[in-house]
Amino acid sequence: MRVLHILNHTRRLNGHVHAAVDLACAQIKLGHQVYLASEGGDFDTLLKAKGIETLFIGHERKIPSLLRALSRLSSYIKKYDIDIVHAHMMTSAVIAFPVCKLRRVPLITTVHNEFEKSATLMGLGTRVIAVSDVVGASMRRRGVPQSKLKVVLNGTIGSSRSEGRSEEPKPLRSPSILFVGGLHPRKGLPDLFDAFETVHRSFPTAHLYIVGDGPFREEYKARAAALESASQITFVGSTRDPYPYMLGADIFVLPSHADPAPLVLSEAREAGCAVIGSSVDGIPQLLEDGEAGLLVPPRDPAALARMLGHLLEAPERIADWRQKSQFRIEHLTIERVARETLEVYYSAMPRGKAVPLAT
Repeated sequence: MRVLHILNHTRRLNGHVHAAVDLACAQIKLGHQVYLASEGGDFDTLLKAKGIETLFIGHERKIPSLLRALSRLSSYIKKYDIDIVHAHMMTSAVIAFPVCKLRRVPLITTVHNEFEKSATLMGLGTRVIAVSDVVGASMRRRGVPQSKLKVVLNGTIGSSRSEGRSEEPKPLRSPSILFVGGLHPRKGLPDLFDAFETVHRSFPTAHLYIVGDGPFREEYKARAAALESASQITFVGSTRDPYPYMLGADIFVLPSHADPAPLVLSEAREAGCAVIGSSVDGIPQLLEDGEAGLLVPPRDPAALARMLGHLLEAPERIADWRQKSQFRIEHLTIERVARETLEVYYSAMPRGKAVPLAT
């Protein structure tokens, strides 16, 4: 099968980009011909090394740019005899929809950020992939018929992005609590600060590490600096690979207010962390509804503090939840994601059109 992925760019530190790059590389491994069209970015070198041809399509939301994008996409579909176009963001879907209609090529869309109002436009796809059950339910409420909707839960284990990464744990001060994510309100980091301040009074040697960057970095640093526990909080900043921090951490915490299916939970579980996540959106599904990680209500620092204290007061509990993090871990592989996505492609193909099956 000849697949063309289209997304805004291929820059790091964007969950939808990581998911699309992982999927494209996994499809190549399964024997398919894969192309990726975007404005380019950090992952173009990796894509080329894996045999994925990168193509340019501008995504600037201005009429002349969009018209050029329509023309360019149409020429790519014709030149490479594309069987499936897979769009990963709203602008990509809007660009691809009329061209796919004209060329009679199925358009697959993946809803990565369901919390955005524009996610409704992902319903333009011939088939719509939701990255968790909660996202699928949300898209049904927005009017996407069940017949064109399919849930393919995110997973990262075995991805090409992880090849060659360091397996050496970072030497973190134990007991260590780790957050990895963007520094913006949706991730709920202020709740973690408040919970850690409470925990610090009973466990003054506990240390909190914040890995990531974002528009609220300075505000969050100032907030942390005003706490009694400030000396026990370290802002690591942005890093190309947070996995060594996960390997070195005792407890991984994701206190999100909204998170459709965060890839970071797959990575934290692969690293063997004891995981605490807020019971919102796709987080419970990624933690096997509490069997592979502990769940707390979102926006509830007191509940998060109690859960952290529950683990910190008995190190054997941390060890127990480290082991539990491996429950059904094989379900979070990128190969499973690729195979389920290919099944969606086949279901969208016109009847009578033969395509090679995955190897």
